[in-house]
Amino acid sequence: MKLNTNQHIPQADPYVIKARNKYYMYVTGEKGVMLFESDNFSFWKELGICYKKFGEFNYWAPSVIEIGDKYYMYVSSMPEGETDTHKERIQVAVSSSPSGPFHFIRFITPEFSIDPHVVKSGDDLYIFYSLNIYKADRVGTVVVLDKMYSPLEVVGEPKVVVRPTLDEEIFMKDRFKKGEHWHTIEGPFYYRKGNYHYLFYSGNCYQNENYFVGYAVAYGDTDDLLSLDFKKYPSDNVYSPLLRKNEFEEGTGHNSVLDVGDKTYLIYHGRDYNLKDKGDQRTARFCEIKFDKEIIKIEKR
Repeated sequence: MKLNTNQHIPQADPYVIKARNKYYMYVTGEKGVMLFESDNFSFWKELGICYKKFGEFNYWAPSVIEIGDKYYMYVSSMPEGETDTHKERIQVAVSSSPSGPFHFIRFITPEFSIDPHVVKSGDDLYIFYSLNIYKADRVGTVVVLDKMYSPLEVVGEPKVVVRPTLDEEIFMKDRFKKGEHWHTIEGPFYYRKGNYHYLFYSGNCYQNENYFVGYAVAYGDTDDLLSLDFKKYPSDNVYSPLLRKNEFEEGTGHNSVLDVGDKTYLIYHGRDYNLKDKGDQRTARFCEIKFDKEIIKIEKR
């Protein structure tokens, strides 16, 4: 179901939080991070750009966390004029308000790094994000996890937690080397329910046929996320998307998750059919999800 927003504005990689009795949705933007606001999760209004840094563009997949009386935004971007997207890297910006404006503090990861999700677990901060691996049975983009010294500094010892295992995760054949296909696992979002730890991710590319949302799950009575062993559901060798294209939308992926009242919503981007060749036409949509131990089920979209 589409969020009630201006669907003429691209809303890729929607990340939603509740703060100060309102809902805020941050989305990817070429010239800066775009922000939408809602009083009730039903009707949304566009607030415009809430963050940009001089000399940068392509602000991908923002996420925001409230710590103390400040709001920290994590997002990747690249230098203006650059054409190689592998120059993307993650930075942190801060604001005293969820609506911004956010102000650049520093870059916190090297090139190439995208799709950050910073979470607080126990007394510690962790960051999930995606980077590239070039030596593996299946080379490509993977999801990693690292600990943070503070909201402004990453330890710098990323651990791979979800890696490609399927042909359906191939983004491009022979991308950099003949006979070596490039895979993509990106868009991590962590969510905990009891002792079950869920890690949502997107596989493949939003322009390709097999693009999907999947998830990995770990079980443990612990706040130490690095000690967990995340396993793809239902297994490494079975293509069983939680979310993929259906009869009325395609390009469905890169989600966040939010509890609204007694319901839990998966908020994702999708594209109406016949818009694939008309620029970035991904817009925000949502559906209810329910949990039964390691199983996640989507209610009717």
